[in-house]
Amino acid sequence: MANSNQSLSKYSGRIYQVILGTLLVFILLGFIPGLEYLSSWLTPPVALFIGLAYALLFGQPYAKFNSKVSKKLLHYSIIGLGFGMNLHESIASGKDGMMFTIVSVAGTLIIGMLIGYRFLKIDKNTSYLISSGTAICGGSAIAAVGGVIDAKDEQMSVSLGTVFILNAVALFAFPVIGHYLGLDQHQFGTWAAIAIHDTSSVVGAGEAYGEEALKIATTIKLTRALWIVPVAIITSFIFKSKGKKVSVPMFIVLFVVAMLINTYFLGDFPQIGSTLNVIARKALTITLFFIGASLSRQVLRNVGLRPMIQGISLWIFISVISLVYILMF
Repeated sequence: MANSNQSLSKYSGRIYQVILGTLLVFILLGFIPGLEYLSSWLTPPVALFIGLAYALLFGQPYAKFNSKVSKKLLHYSIIGLGFGMNLHESIASGKDGMMFTIVSVAGTLIIGMLIGYRFLKIDKNTSYLISSGTAICGGSAIAAVGGVIDAKDEQMSVSLGTVFILNAVALFAFPVIGHYLGLDQHQFGTWAAIAIHDTSSVVGAGEAYGEEALKIATTIKLTRALWIVPVAIITSFIFKSKGKKVSVPMFIVLFVVAMLINTYFLGDFPQIGSTLNVIARKALTITLFFIGASLSRQVLRNVGLRPMIQGISLWIFISVISLVYILMF
């Protein structure tokens, strides 16, 4: 058994390179007229699954590379998606969920602290980080809030690991549930944006469900992500943290800029915005492979039972409440 593990470890880097190279080849085939069908199987959930399977079987020979590239590529992909959206249509589709977004962010933070800190006796910082990641936008929110409350590395790791695992599950589960319940594009996009933690999984689930679902999910999720700023400011008072810098993530600003450019300057050249949008969606697919390959057995061990119970309980709460609201209104 030991020799088998050593053999896998020895060739893990080579296997990673082969998998990544193969995925890139199939993605490039999607740009060649007449060969697009060859890459139709490579969807965001499939790419994430391949990354997860690799990480759990072979480990992480390129952990820093995966982390760095996935973060940057995700941001570039989201910016590129802006070139496929019209500002007026996005505002119209996103404003319906605005009030519920406000209520759900505050409610998720409060319920999360009750479940984690009060009932499960998880330390205050970890419980708050998991709640923030669930309420706003996963890892980005955890990173921002963690800096404000001076969270320890272990607290950050547990919180990020909890959200990461649930994100992976959501990317596979939500489209299946959406189709089973007969949700239309607008309903699913709104539900995904509110109930799935991280932007990457929201966009991936939206794309898997349909074009309109992708647009709505992306718009509402990035609007929701802006709540990082007020939540971080409020957090600084709750945790009595002073002098901490709070800012809007630049990729959200650039996403809006891309949408403005597409709406007001590319109207006569729709092929430009369309091409950039397609490239962004292909980039998102390979990004999810990198994200999946970032998971490790150590992360699973570090999370522990109580943080996972908090994460799952809070996730079920926001998923059910938001779904009921969407179906009713």
